[in-house]
Amino acid sequence: MAEAKPTATTKVTTSVQPKKTSNSISIIAPIVCLVAGYLIWRFILGAPENFAKPDLTGGFWPSHKGPKGAWYRMYEGGIIVPLLIGCLLMVITFSIERFLTISKATGSGSISEFIRKVQYHLANKNVDAALAECDKQKGSVGNVMKAGLRKYKEMITETGISTDQKVLAIQKEVEEATALELPMLQKNLVFLSTLTSLGTLIALLGTVMGMIKSFSSLGEEGGSGAAAELAVGISEALYNTALGIATSSLALLMYNIFTTKIDSITYGIDESGFTLSQSFASLYK
Repeated sequence: MAEAKPTATTKVTTSVQPKKTSNSISIIAPIVCLVAGYLIWRFILGAPENFAKPDLTGGFWPSHKGPKGAWYRMYEGGIIVPLLIGCLLMVITFSIERFLTISKATGSGSISEFIRKVQYHLANKNVDAALAECDKQKGSVGNVMKAGLRKYKEMITETGISTDQKVLAIQKEVEEATALELPMLQKNLVFLSTLTSLGTLIALLGTVMGMIKSFSSLGEEGGSGAAAELAVGISEALYNTALGIATSSLALLMYNIFTTKIDSITYGIDESGFTLSQSFASLYK
């Protein structure tokens, strides 16, 4: 009886390499923003010259009275105000960071036009020209397409596997490249989505604390003078609400803008994978 010999198989490797990215901004930025929020509240809004009756011995939280303008009345909103300023600074910081990252990931030119050019070159079996288009695009779609094209070019001369296996190898390469690109796009968006709700909740807390303080003063003092102080206290408490709503609104707006841009890039990546697999299957049967 003849001895069966093992069948040689061709091992399909990947050229996609993990990207080294630093996420230190997600640790440092919140701390820096909260500290900056306190400094703005304490030394800019709460500067002694901005009040008719400054408290020069207040230390961490001076009890200044008689703000000289509506802007400085925000100081009297209490210790919740620096938290809200810190949250607003976080929204601005992460919006700038995401804008720079996503703009770089979008690359140059139109994504749909880039895919059409690649399709044209592939239809003419000019893989090198398609790779050159990826170098010009310089975005996430170009990176994924370039990884797929390298495997595409490799599979053209590969003789050890079937066409279906070659197509699967190209699809796997695209999937691995996509898995490395998408986390970079979505990173730190969680801060914007969290601040959308957190800003309003912190503002509500500050408003409730201000109302409790105001009604407490009304109950202790009584009379028309206390009523006037109550009106002032309510006005001060509502500064928390206004600042919180502004923070949440900006966070929500930026989050929606960035997710829309990411969806556009993701669609381009999906179309890239489909283009490569369909092109190879039709041209190299």
